[in-house]
Amino acid sequence: QVELVESGGGSVQAGSSLRLSCRASRPYYNSNCVAWFRQAPGKEREGVASIYTGGGATYYTDSVKGRFTISRDNSKYTVYLQMDSPEPEDTAMYYCAAKAPYGIPLCSPSSLTQSDFEAWGRGTQVTVSS
Repeated sequence: QVELVESGGGSVQAGSSLRLSCRASRPYYNSNCVAWFRQAPGKEREGVASIYTGGGATYYTDSVKGRFTISRDNSKYTVYLQMDSPEPEDTAMYYCAAKAPYGIPLCSPSSLTQSDFEAWGRGTQVTVSS
């Protein structure tokens, strides 16, 4: 069973905008920490942003603050990543991840650690050209 499905990736120009979507199964969505990670070719996977679907608290890595916005739609079990003014350095495969629904669901307010997340989507490619 696929728990997380990403969509919305594509090729865009720098300075434009793009919105990624992550639809989660209900157990992985409700009152849980859902996050976006990305991995560029030849680089390690890094955390981008997270949101606690129960209360809406968010976290962003420094490189995307002020440009990306994470949000959620509880009626659709969906988390979004709005990418405004993307840069070529944002080119990567973007993955959605969720914590185990039976564990500690809160998001860390200061970091994103891959090992904290149990379910992963297959990714959606984002390519930003200059």
